[in-house]
Amino acid sequence: MDRLTKIGDVRAKSAREVNTSRLGIGFEKLDRAVFDPEKAYAPLAKIGVKYVRIQSGWQRTEREKGKYDFSWLDGIVDRLISDGMIPWMNIVYGNELYDERAAEAYGAVGCPPLFSDEAFEAWIAYVRALVAHFRGRVRDYEIWNEPDGRGTWKCGADPLDYARLAIPTAQAIHECDPDARALLGAMCRANMVFFAGLAEAGAFDVCDALTYHCYTPSDKVMADSIRSMRALCDYYKPGMPVIQGESGTQSRSGGNGALKQGVWSERRQAKYMARHLIIDLLGGAEFASYFSCMDMIEALNGKNGDTASWLDYGYFGVLGAEFDENGFAIGDYKPKMSYRTLQVLASVLSGEWEVRDLPVMPRPDVSKRIFGTDVNDFETLSGGFVRPDGSRAYVYWHASDLMTSEYEATVTLHVAGCPGEVRLVDLLDGSVYSLPESIAEPRGDGRWIFHNLPIKDHPMLLTFGDFLNSGDVCTDSYLHIPMVK
Repeated sequence: MDRLTKIGDVRAKSAREVNTSRLGIGFEKLDRAVFDPEKAYAPLAKIGVKYVRIQSGWQRTEREKGKYDFSWLDGIVDRLISDGMIPWMNIVYGNELYDERAAEAYGAVGCPPLFSDEAFEAWIAYVRALVAHFRGRVRDYEIWNEPDGRGTWKCGADPLDYARLAIPTAQAIHECDPDARALLGAMCRANMVFFAGLAEAGAFDVCDALTYHCYTPSDKVMADSIRSMRALCDYYKPGMPVIQGESGTQSRSGGNGALKQGVWSERRQAKYMARHLIIDLLGGAEFASYFSCMDMIEALNGKNGDTASWLDYGYFGVLGAEFDENGFAIGDYKPKMSYRTLQVLASVLSGEWEVRDLPVMPRPDVSKRIFGTDVNDFETLSGGFVRPDGSRAYVYWHASDLMTSEYEATVTLHVAGCPGEVRLVDLLDGSVYSLPESIAEPRGDGRWIFHNLPIKDHPMLLTFGDFLNSGDVCTDSYLHIPMVK
């Protein structure tokens, strides 16, 4: 990077090395066995995230009425725990034993057990068995997946219908494990009217956290979503945590699922990830989950007996795959550019910290490097983090359109109250830079003027003191995933 001296790369940490984190990743659809988890465990553990979202698979578990085989799910939960991660469970979907609609849908997707007393009683019995079986291993249980979505709640989204499912389910979770948490929501749309309907039906009263999904190319929409979720909880149940349970995008054109129309690339996917996970954390999410670990079929509208109906491939993974004639992810599961970006985020933001506004002010100056002046507009986003030892970090980027531009300019910052050694971290690839005094002008007692710092369309992190300690920077040759130019 122009005028900066690269001093190393952010060291990737395994999940076992990370004690505390607010970052997670999706490991979904194993209830439908769409990829081989054995090939994914090792690279997953090397990312350094802690929270891993898995799906419970009622239909895969109860294949004979009243008899549950959790062995397939035990293997996943136990391996994740042994690798230093925290599995949390999305309880889904229907079961063809009790519902002819579920018998028609691939994986019984989107078929809530609300159409007969037998189906509903079987669901509650299954939830009880599930929670009792995983007591002590799983704490968080999310009730259904995207109940406001067409493919995932096929009978037509209605907050009162979802409340009829969620309230007894939450009660069953708590009765079978008083230490467990019942998570409400998993909404694919930030629909305040839908959420308000849930609250007024009493669902907030019996649940412990609110989860939501957000797929959008807009940083503003992402930021508005987490703020709205936070405000909603403060209104109906102050102190209730908010969790971002799914957000991601494709790594190439021609895929299916959310944001499929865009001309995506591995580089754009990685930028999207970095921008949006940082927004979640700045907005107060208890933790935020990237969707997903693997490329895999979407299959939300698949029909049993019609293979072509579920061969709709999604390329959201940080690991890429090929597919066989049935849609199963095959071949070597290869890391993408986003894999390295998530490693960087997980390493740099591991440990304890809190979000805090820092005394940092952009003050535009002449910028000869770009034959103009520093950027100073509404598209510049920023925020601060402070660790218990007082070390600080300031994150910033230009929220320009990822589809139409590759943005790079400069910004001048006036800073106070930020003592200690200063370094600049590129959160896209993990490069760590020292800053010469021609850029980082010290004014004493933690005061600085940073002249014409680089600003890009992905987050840069200005660290002070030991926010990023020396052990987190590799100064030797470091082998990692090559960045796409």
